[in-house]
Amino acid sequence: MGPGPVDADPRVLRAMAASLVGQFDPFMTDTMNETMALWRTVWRTENEQTFLVDGTSRAGIEAALVSLLEPGDRVLVPVFGRFGHLLAEISARAGAEVHTIEAPWGEVFEPDQIADAVRRVRPKVLAVVHGDTSTTMAQPLEALGAIAREHDALLYVDATASLGGNSFETDAWGVDVATAGLQKCLGGPSGSAPVTVSVRAAALIRARKHVEAGIRSADDIDHGARIASNYLDLAQVMDYWGPRRLNHHTEATSMLYAARECARLLAVEGMDAAIARHALHGGAMLAGVRGLGLEVFGDVAHKMHNVVAVAIPDGVDGDAVRGALLSDFGLEIGTSFGSLHGKVWRIGTMGHNARRDAVLVTLAALEQALRRAGVPVPPGGGVDAALGVYESATAGVVA
Repeated sequence: MGPGPVDADPRVLRAMAASLVGQFDPFMTDTMNETMALWRTVWRTENEQTFLVDGTSRAGIEAALVSLLEPGDRVLVPVFGRFGHLLAEISARAGAEVHTIEAPWGEVFEPDQIADAVRRVRPKVLAVVHGDTSTTMAQPLEALGAIAREHDALLYVDATASLGGNSFETDAWGVDVATAGLQKCLGGPSGSAPVTVSVRAAALIRARKHVEAGIRSADDIDHGARIASNYLDLAQVMDYWGPRRLNHHTEATSMLYAARECARLLAVEGMDAAIARHALHGGAMLAGVRGLGLEVFGDVAHKMHNVVAVAIPDGVDGDAVRGALLSDFGLEIGTSFGSLHGKVWRIGTMGHNARRDAVLVTLAALEQALRRAGVPVPPGGGVDAALGVYESATAGVVA
């Protein structure tokens, strides 16, 4: 019940047990096509270039940035938590000229702040984290696509922690490239990074296409500056997933099965219903920790649905409480990074764990662990507060 990875849906684990096949088997080709179509539903996009990067969510992030940015390109990163710093670091390693603006941890940016910075910096890429689990904050994105386009910039979004549990509208918001990972709201294991690329971003990436020796044909012509990574070269990966079926790498077959099943389950549930489910159970967890008399970190109005940061009470050994939850109840929660390490617990309600029993058991266990740590918590306060949320929930939300 931490900030991720979380328990994978048993149906996803079952899908991963299917037999392996070679990448040129017709079944593999059909599975890849089906997976792309399903992920267009999850991303809410018509982008043809919607596929998987084999690797954890960071592989998707790096693939996007190294394929978009050439040495000397300007990139603007609004930083409001640990993972904004990560986007800046990866961009710097790609040779970009990195510009950042920073908001205090626990807050997000107003669109005007980002617009002012874009006008000043004139970046090629505006790179933004949607939901930063280090602070639990979700940066509003609705205005950023128009801001980027006004100044001829591309909008890249890291949606690792948010996709599937919070609204994300790739096409409606004008997002050019977005990446995620299966291990949070999407209900799968870490190891596959869903990616979607707009038409204009795909054109920019293809303008840097260099097919490696040994698989290139006589028709392949080198274009522009070579993308710095071979494995994470989206120009070649797009051909791997496209009609050409370029033999770029060996597909991680079991992870393909996992990613397809994650997307299939969300499509069956419906994206609006999945987001509502995360909002319901995240709201119950928020009410529950407050019902225990605990303070919540950050601007709750901009908190992600799927994770809450709880201020550790004064005088309490936060790691000892986390250890007791794990050893006595088999429940894992997290702390945070940097200036928040040891000051907050991060409790997730996401993916398969965004459900009523998981929330109530976690709150009951946390109450006991706090009481044993000497914290005078209201008896049943967490569970009662969460039940109040469920009792008043709107009809039709799966509990």
